[in-house]
Amino acid sequence: QVQLVESGGGVVQAGGSLRLSCAASGNIFRVDNMDWFRQAPGKQRELVAGITSGGNTSYGEPVKGRFTISRDNAKNTVYLQMNNLKPEDTAIYSCHADVRSTRWTTYKDYWGQGTQVTVSS
Repeated sequence: QVQLVESGGGVVQAGGSLRLSCAASGNIFRVDNMDWFRQAPGKQRELVAGITSGGNTSYGEPVKGRFTISRDNAKNTVYLQMNNLKPEDTAIYSCHADVRSTRWTTYKDYWGQGTQVTVSS
């Protein structure tokens, strides 16, 4: 009943920038926390950044100072601005959100399909 769709991935040279977007749609009563995760081949999935419904943010150590997470509650969308990209940032980036579909139900975890980010050289 709820879908998360990521966009903005692509190929960029080291030192470049990219902005990812994740829009939630469907049967939505309230969107709570939203997060970005990433997973590179042969590596475990890791939390990149998170943002609460109130706008408080947190970041994984490898991206602090380079990435910025933000959200537009009116659009049920979360963004990830990635600057000074490094080859080690190459991964599939996935959006996660806690969503309540109705006022009578508890929140559920939803995941997007993921978008590929490749940083060359």
